[in-house]
Amino acid sequence: MNKSVNHNDLSHVVAADRARVWHHLSQHKQYETADPRVFVEGKGMRLWDTNGREYLDGVSGGVWTVNVGYGRESIANAIRDQLVKLNYYAGAAGNVPAALFAEQLIGKMPGMSRVYYSNSGSEANEKAYKMVRQIAARHHGGRKWKVLYRDRDYHGTTIGTLATSGQDQRAAQYGPYPDGFVRVPHCLEYRAQWDVENYGERAADAIEEVILREGPDSVGAIVLEPVTAGGGVIVPPEGYWQRVQDICRRYDILLHIDEVVCGLGRTGTWFGYQHYGIQPDIVTMAKGVASGYAAISCTVTTERVFEMFKDDASDPLGYFRDISTFGGCTAGPVAALENMRIIEDEGLLENTTAMGDRMIANFLALQEKHSVIGDVRGKGLFCGAELVADRGTKEPLDEKRVQAVVADCLAQGVIIGATNRSLPGLNNTLCLSPALIATEDDIDRITDAIDGALTRVME
Repeated sequence: MNKSVNHNDLSHVVAADRARVWHHLSQHKQYETADPRVFVEGKGMRLWDTNGREYLDGVSGGVWTVNVGYGRESIANAIRDQLVKLNYYAGAAGNVPAALFAEQLIGKMPGMSRVYYSNSGSEANEKAYKMVRQIAARHHGGRKWKVLYRDRDYHGTTIGTLATSGQDQRAAQYGPYPDGFVRVPHCLEYRAQWDVENYGERAADAIEEVILREGPDSVGAIVLEPVTAGGGVIVPPEGYWQRVQDICRRYDILLHIDEVVCGLGRTGTWFGYQHYGIQPDIVTMAKGVASGYAAISCTVTTERVFEMFKDDASDPLGYFRDISTFGGCTAGPVAALENMRIIEDEGLLENTTAMGDRMIANFLALQEKHSVIGDVRGKGLFCGAELVADRGTKEPLDEKRVQAVVADCLAQGVIIGATNRSLPGLNNTLCLSPALIATEDDIDRITDAIDGALTRVME
């Protein structure tokens, strides 16, 4: 147990949480007979709860966020110093950390130019959708207003972003949704939709088929995750991304890459799209931008997109008429600056690649041992193992048994994730995203826990 954790009678904290806090993604009926888990402290990749129990965090804060690990005093100190100096002013004016982080960020993103600040991934994507709609109004006579999105991808929790949810269970019960958001097929070859040799190119061509069906003059943008996250850690097949970019250029469609999960090193490069040699028009990011030390998200555009909102004042509605209140908080960009410095100075991109290779190798070894593992996939420290009841038929393992694997790992003191309540009949992928600081021992402990859990659950 971490000696710095004070566990002297935290029962009142647990009681207050149980009585007053509405937890995310939680059915609270369970808390009528059991206490919620309440964490007290984190250090590196370890967490401690109110009972003093230690956990190894294999999912970076539960939702792929704490990229540089817990307990980073330099980030906390940078935030403290900045907040004393200037905590906030609305984003209609500038501030020092916002300007400096924008400069640093654009330096990592060749071809990109401008940074629009807000405070969550959902909000960053909403901003992008609004940009597309306003561009349609100003430059295309109201046409090219539709946004395409991909089956199994996820872009946020607001009504607008849920309208682009490729995860039907996430979006269930919150409709009706606004018009103009159109789904395209996923690109998971393991769940192949076409029997072809060049699957990646065929999956991209399916996007073109949707564009032609809708009418190219009506489609303004397509939003895609570089690696699908909560939809099952799907790495697009070879040939996919270049073909997608070619299609977007052919029909003058903005390519919007949602890096909310993959951004800031998760896949071993600064951004996931940088593995594929493509040039987006819009890139959104959040989570790992400041590793959860402060709320921040960014909608980053090319200069071409930015220029579409400049006007000589003949149109009083010509500028991007949007605001994010907490996009003006200085804590986010100053935390992001220090977060980026840590990633660079500690060589965490290189570590992510090396430890990601080890995790995949460990999973492939487990696949040889456990027939329940149907597919292993990932990029950097972002890995998934799809569990099946039968390898031959690829019948998905029942979600309850998948969650039993997660629960068994938790009982061992290792936190892992899995697709859940997202994809009807396909919530069967274990999801791993340990912090970029992970060591060989950390990776081995995570996969050893999964090994033991699979043995027990599948008995």
